[in-house]
Amino acid sequence: MKLAFIGLGVMGFPMAGHLAKAGHHVTVYNRTAAKAQAWAQQFGGTAGATPAEAAMGAEIVFTCVGNDEDVRQVVFGEKGAFAGMSNAALLVDHTTASAELARDLDREAKGRGLAFLDAPVSGGQAGAESGKLTIMVGGEAASFARAETVLAHYGRAVTHMGPAGNGQLTKMVNQILIAGLVQALAEGLNFATRAGLDAKKAAQVIAKGAAQSWQLENRYETMLAGKFDFGFAVDWMRKDLAICLAEARRNKSALPVTALVDQFYERVQERGGSRWDTSSLLHLLTKP
Repeated sequence: MKLAFIGLGVMGFPMAGHLAKAGHHVTVYNRTAAKAQAWAQQFGGTAGATPAEAAMGAEIVFTCVGNDEDVRQVVFGEKGAFAGMSNAALLVDHTTASAELARDLDREAKGRGLAFLDAPVSGGQAGAESGKLTIMVGGEAASFARAETVLAHYGRAVTHMGPAGNGQLTKMVNQILIAGLVQALAEGLNFATRAGLDAKKAAQVIAKGAAQSWQLENRYETMLAGKFDFGFAVDWMRKDLAICLAEARRNKSALPVTALVDQFYERVQERGGSRWDTSSLLHLLTKP
């Protein structure tokens, strides 16, 4: 297929690479042009000068950028993806953004004779590089059917969650769960250390029981080593939690733990940890 991929950050770069390695013709765009040229040189695709140019003739256009405003900048306007997309082409947005934006994009796409899916991902940079992301998709079933096999090139679990916006809502649930899990992990490891236990051994045995989690198995060693550069940055987590908390105010759901953990992440930022990964919550406990 002829595809376009817009946004070549730590996630988008390898995701677009999987598409090219699968044999698709991929044109990429990145706001830093050198990054797009480097991708094209590595994977044999081409680089567009604008999102519109990258999207021209593509059957599916993927976006993976930072936030709602970034999505609007690369999709709308004379140089945006919508301007270059052909009739009936499909836009798939992998950005973790608001459900409101997803619904706006869906309406705008339909008005232009296009299709849209919101498809945020979970699994981090490691999942993007290994092609084992979890992808939560909102949009029409027919559009999902068009994209499913393509998404499978970098998604081990690709699930249709319902109408536009539902992919983003599902990703919000994911981030709410992670916030609570990482805080609990930080507290447990700190408790184990202060209680005089071999914290590594404690984590290893607990990982075989009911408290097992991906965060526990993949982060306990780096956390105990005081190393916080192995995952999703605090700045991005706070962006995601702000989306969750705003949606909770709209749907009248209570997120007391999430709101508290968001405050803890704010304290991490104040300590200069904006680019530390989310497991840096432990730093607040070990160095209060």
